[in-house]
Amino acid sequence: MRSRVRSATIAGAARLAQLTDQRVGWARLPKLVGLAVLVGLRHQLRTSNLYGAAPVAHPPGGPVDAGNYLGARTRDGSYNDLADPRMGAVGCRFGRNVAPEHSYPESPHRVVDPNPRLISRKLLTREQFQPARTLNLLAAAWIQFEVHDWFAHGTVADKPWVVPLRDDDPWPQQPMRVKRTAPDPDPGAPGPPSFTTQESHWWDGSQIYGTTPEFASALRAPEKGKLRIDASGLPPPEVEATADLTGTAGNFWVGLALLHSLFMREHNAICEHLAQAHPHLTDQQLYDKARLVNSALLAKIHTVDWTPAIIAHPTTVAAMRINWFGVLGERLGTRLRRRFGRIGRSPLLHGIPGSPTTHHGVPYSLTEEFVAVYRMHPLIPDEFTFRALADDRITARHEFGELTVLNVRARLAETPIADLLYSFGRAHPGSLSLHNFPRQLQHLQQVDGTLLDLGTVDVIRSRERGVPRYNEFRRLFRLKPAATFEELTGESALAAELREIYHDVELVDLMIGLYAEPKPPGFGFSDTAFRVFILMATRRLESDRFFTTDFRDETYTRAGMDWVRDNDMRSVLLRHFPELAPALAGVANPFAPWNPVSP
Repeated sequence: MRSRVRSATIAGAARLAQLTDQRVGWARLPKLVGLAVLVGLRHQLRTSNLYGAAPVAHPPGGPVDAGNYLGARTRDGSYNDLADPRMGAVGCRFGRNVAPEHSYPESPHRVVDPNPRLISRKLLTREQFQPARTLNLLAAAWIQFEVHDWFAHGTVADKPWVVPLRDDDPWPQQPMRVKRTAPDPDPGAPGPPSFTTQESHWWDGSQIYGTTPEFASALRAPEKGKLRIDASGLPPPEVEATADLTGTAGNFWVGLALLHSLFMREHNAICEHLAQAHPHLTDQQLYDKARLVNSALLAKIHTVDWTPAIIAHPTTVAAMRINWFGVLGERLGTRLRRRFGRIGRSPLLHGIPGSPTTHHGVPYSLTEEFVAVYRMHPLIPDEFTFRALADDRITARHEFGELTVLNVRARLAETPIADLLYSFGRAHPGSLSLHNFPRQLQHLQQVDGTLLDLGTVDVIRSRERGVPRYNEFRRLFRLKPAATFEELTGESALAAELREIYHDVELVDLMIGLYAEPKPPGFGFSDTAFRVFILMATRRLESDRFFTTDFRDETYTRAGMDWVRDNDMRSVLLRHFPELAPALAGVANPFAPWNPVSP
């Protein structure tokens, strides 16, 4: 009886939060009221917007060497959930945030209508760089770095999408052909088609450590659990040779190289610290514990540094810190936990790390909608300015194409990593807006020589994977749909451009609507996209036993837990590049613009 009353009370409070949000908007409320509304919205989303995927009967790659899976992350993400060892592992299906009846792929005709290439040319093409002035360029590199950990769809060359081109289109091949998303290798589940991931769904640092046995083994140093790093700060060339440049690794560029190098160095620093604090640990144990610590630190940085930088509204900044530290906060919570232990099991007081694992009744996976709202290519500039850390002097200018995978080592040979980090800290990414898509990503030459228009591809991907278009997406997340193009954009000129392409506001693609809608104060992305983050940002932590039940000394070691507690993005940067201290002095968030350094 008491449980039913409690459930009814929570449901009633969640409905009140939804009504308040619809009538007033959470961003217009005082911070404490806004936080309460966000909690209610999250409950509604957990109730109505979580749909699991059927398990894969024949996962790719065969059995994995699980090793000490109770106290270590496995290479493919298996055994995170001990009751369902394949949950979230490589080759598992993406889940959904909308009901199955709303997640069928569009018909072949609708996949290319309105024409995605025309949308790319007319609505996405960068006419003049629109900077996001509250952020630095490391924020743009960071999200791609993290996305490479979370998900990767494969593609197939068979039966590509054929995109008709206008007579005035300069694309060199007529018509344009776009590879399809790889189909489910083990089809047969009822309902709409599903797709599988080439990375694990867990927040486990797989972009650093690798998911193939060849790369993961080649990256290991011979002793003390460390990773192999050459003089350039990257894995040696023979290790890189094991990576498949036709897949995600082909998207590597200088921005990613900086973060890969930084957190490989961090792994090795953690190994040294653990070896000193716990000399009994073997080589394998040092590697396993350092990976746990490094992965948790990445999750912490994303939660308390990156996200508050890109959604810098006072309410969301507080919400993200509560996710990690609880309402007691970082300092008080730490003092009380050290003296009395964790007070209760609820994440409310001390935060999600160390609380009980929960999937909220739906097996954990990332979702196609989560993938769709993380399409953030406008963050990337077309032109980059490199500066000397010693005196802020401009030392080089490069276009994006000169920073891509085959040019990374040349750029690192020309400019020290400390100077590159400083240059990224001083520069701005692009705003997530229409007419701000990088031109060089609309004419991107891949490693195999083929050309790609990522603007066209981004539009096609949501259509072929059954992600609803903008207005339907808003309805399914209990947001008011836009009745007119003017209501969507908040102004008339952009509305006219959308009307010319789409004619009907119901046809506007999700990504286009996300870029077009006015943003809440302090936000780098749309409120519509934020609805997915409200749900999935906590879910990625709550479902992972290494952030919840097993976030403890017995799993991480005492020294490892202290490392996660005591570090953040600033300390990582300064540990490995202390010469960055003047550039970071007084900067509240390392993903905000850094100071220019005087000679």
